[in-house]
Amino acid sequence: MTYSDPILTVQAISKRFMGRGGCVDVGFDLWPGEVLGIVGESGSGKTTLLNCLSGRTTPDEGVVLYRGRDGEMADLHAMSEPRRRLLMRTDWGIVHQNPRDGLRFGVSAGANIGERLMAVGARHYGAIRGTAADWLGRVEIDGLRIDDRPSTFSGGMQQRLQIARNLVNGPRLVFMDEPTGGLDVSVQARLLDLLRRLVREMHLACVIVTHDLGVARLLAHRLMVMKEGRVIESGLTDQVLDDPHHPYTQLLVSSVLPA
Repeated sequence: MTYSDPILTVQAISKRFMGRGGCVDVGFDLWPGEVLGIVGESGSGKTTLLNCLSGRTTPDEGVVLYRGRDGEMADLHAMSEPRRRLLMRTDWGIVHQNPRDGLRFGVSAGANIGERLMAVGARHYGAIRGTAADWLGRVEIDGLRIDDRPSTFSGGMQQRLQIARNLVNGPRLVFMDEPTGGLDVSVQARLLDLLRRLVREMHLACVIVTHDLGVARLLAHRLMVMKEGRVIESGLTDQVLDDPHHPYTQLLVSSVLPA
């Protein structure tokens, strides 16, 4: 595999529901180190698409192809469940909007990180604890909090802990669903700075769903705008936001950016 080869190829993905929230005929390629932002209003289908891409929802039509570390492409929804679970423990990470969906609140912060290491074979307690402490530092959490439960953390700290839990195994592809949603502005800014740094340092490929165009501009190299389940505009982030062509994109941009 070279960096000219996509890590993810999505072909004509569709998932239909009664009413709003589905996605129709979505396709794109994602390259190593690239951050793709998916934006749109509530009910536009962006979260359904993310769930199809990350294996949590089976599409009605279409194919999601992932290029593994061996360079071979595999159909996510055709592979066995054990292989898909292994992929999610090793190559992929999923950062949820609500940390309660991505953390275990019944165990310590260190154990939340350590569990991911143990899932891929780590057994030396000292090494696991040392790696957990190192990752707490990398996401700007005091290492002295390693034995504290996530319930004692602020919302921003919980989100940073979830990021550490997802990145500790060195994934190649990360899915993020509204990663700054529900946080106040100052906490959002700190978290965005952290995400930008980690994505760059680890050369991660990312798919980020957000309704916040400011988040999209800061994090995404490329943008897809969804409306009623379809991609109605796509391109480089600055091009889409600075010179939107579709009337819906123009409305989105004008509604959040100062005149």
